[in-house]
Amino acid sequence: MAIEASTIEALIREAFPTAEIRIDDLAGDGNHYAASVTAAEFKGLNRVKQHQMVYAALKGKMDGANGELHALALTTKAAE
Repeated sequence: MAIEASTIEALIREAFPTAEIRIDDLAGDGNHYAASVTAAEFKGLNRVKQHQMVYAALKGKMDGANGELHALALTTKAAE
């Protein structure tokens, strides 16, 4: 099952309204994406916690074999 890049961005934007977000479809199949998220909410948090916050924002879209999003290469950093 595929998911649109705009849907991924909207879910992340809902959790991080002022973030800089970039979504790239890596394979052109709607299942393999790269996301870059720069958000003030990440300040003082390690990368693992930052990534956990983004995955939580996806509201289960990556859960299990039947998730809409198969793969997400994630890059995060705190906004300065």
